[in-house]
Amino acid sequence: MKMKPLSLALGALVFASHASDSLAQHQHSRGASTPSGGGTMISGAVYGHTNLIARDWKASSRFYQDLFGCVPVPPVRDFKGPDLELGTGISGAELRGEHLRLPGHGPEGPTLEIFNYNILLEAPEAAVNRPGFGHIAFIVDDVPAAREAVLAAGGKSIGEVVTLTNALGKRLTWVYVTDPEGNVIELQSRPK
Repeated sequence: MKMKPLSLALGALVFASHASDSLAQHQHSRGASTPSGGGTMISGAVYGHTNLIARDWKASSRFYQDLFGCVPVPPVRDFKGPDLELGTGISGAELRGEHLRLPGHGPEGPTLEIFNYNILLEAPEAAVNRPGFGHIAFIVDDVPAAREAVLAAGGKSIGEVVTLTNALGKRLTWVYVTDPEGNVIELQSRPK
């Protein structure tokens, strides 16, 4: 029986801490402007979090804490009532979960928000090429060892460990796996 994830994983969150801080400071200091594609850039926009809907938010949270060093950001969220129903468009909605600070970005860095709703929909099987958010990525020291740790913790394998060379001649080793609920994770080395 194949596992059906409730979320197709997440947008890649791998970016250098100093680069994201610099960009946020740059955007904040200049206010709204006209980006190259036209329109008006939203003033003060800074990346905040990516949400993951889990069947078991506590188990998912432990997985990301134990394997990747994510740190809980209190308090545990526990929402229900008319405002949540209006905001989500789900009658009778209740949600519970927490935010985890992602590693490598300091105490004010972005978070992975892991929630569980009392009303869940089934999702299609995980696929790395499905339009929409595809995966969350973690830079690790040893890709094969990280892959084995994910598998030992209940994750699944999607592909094999490979090394590609980019247009700048840098080599990057990476692999796709899933967490225990089927959400896609990329494990990658630092480009060399």
